[in-house]
Amino acid sequence: MKRNGVIIGCLVSLIILALGTQPAVVEAVDLPCRTAKLIVPYKPGGGTDIIFRIVVNAANKAGAKPSLQVINIGGQSGMKGAKEVRRAKPDGCTLLAHHEALITNYVAQKSDFTWNAFEPVSNLTYTPYVLGARGDTPYNTLKELIAAAKKSPGKISVGVGLASTSHFLTLILEHRTGIRLKNVPYDGTKAKVSALLAKTIDLSALDVISAKKYIAQGSIKILASATAVRDPLLPEVPTFKEQGVDLVYGLNRGIYLPKGTPADIVEHWQGVFATASKDPSIVAELSKKGSSVRYLDAKGLRELMTGQTQVFLKIAKAVGLTQ
Repeated sequence: MKRNGVIIGCLVSLIILALGTQPAVVEAVDLPCRTAKLIVPYKPGGGTDIIFRIVVNAANKAGAKPSLQVINIGGQSGMKGAKEVRRAKPDGCTLLAHHEALITNYVAQKSDFTWNAFEPVSNLTYTPYVLGARGDTPYNTLKELIAAAKKSPGKISVGVGLASTSHFLTLILEHRTGIRLKNVPYDGTKAKVSALLAKTIDLSALDVISAKKYIAQGSIKILASATAVRDPLLPEVPTFKEQGVDLVYGLNRGIYLPKGTPADIVEHWQGVFATASKDPSIVAELSKKGSSVRYLDAKGLRELMTGQTQVFLKIAKAVGLTQ
């Protein structure tokens, strides 16, 4: 009997060890939907859309239940889709994919709510900005752009989503260099890229995800990267700091649920995205597109956005925007 007990104990240990090596499958809570909607509040083809489709594919591959489907609701610098989620039932079937635009729209007085109108779930990625220019513009460096802008104040046009994160990069650049640019409103990154290619505007804040192939073609050139050190995808492009402008700037993209969503549902989705963020394919795909995994749980995302709110309020005050 003793020998049999030892054998059984060994078999149990082997089973536990084997189970421990299997991919984690996210256990489902009892949600009233077979497929949950992840609202991406921008049009298809932009950086936010591309990133969250990568994340959703990884989550579904890992066995997310309910499965996720990306739904694009563009408009109002990312706030139209946010409003849709804010009105949704807090039943776990409608989620929001967003970033610091929830803050910038609020501090610029374009929205009467910010990130804390939702239940934070997880931060997933970080993407630094770059300053792009039409390939045929006469300036090839940030220093040359600043000189041209000072010579002709308000003449050089830059595409922005009004009150968006890209707009704030422009505001910071103007504030810290003393230049004045002509802001031209566009809805989403894809529209700004199209305007650059059509030679309708001169500049735009971009991410490498959206502009990479046009950079390779030479139809868009990058004047500066808003990274702390040179971006490995653009090693030839100097940072803003290298060119004398203290500017490090990027987007933290995360997941939110409607306010009042029960804690067990928040924890469920937190687990789904924690599992997805560990998928090696996500790291590889995001790296190719100039982004990185920056996973934070609900508490971490809440702390991050609280800090970012203070940062943007300070910027807004400095450039004359207040809430």
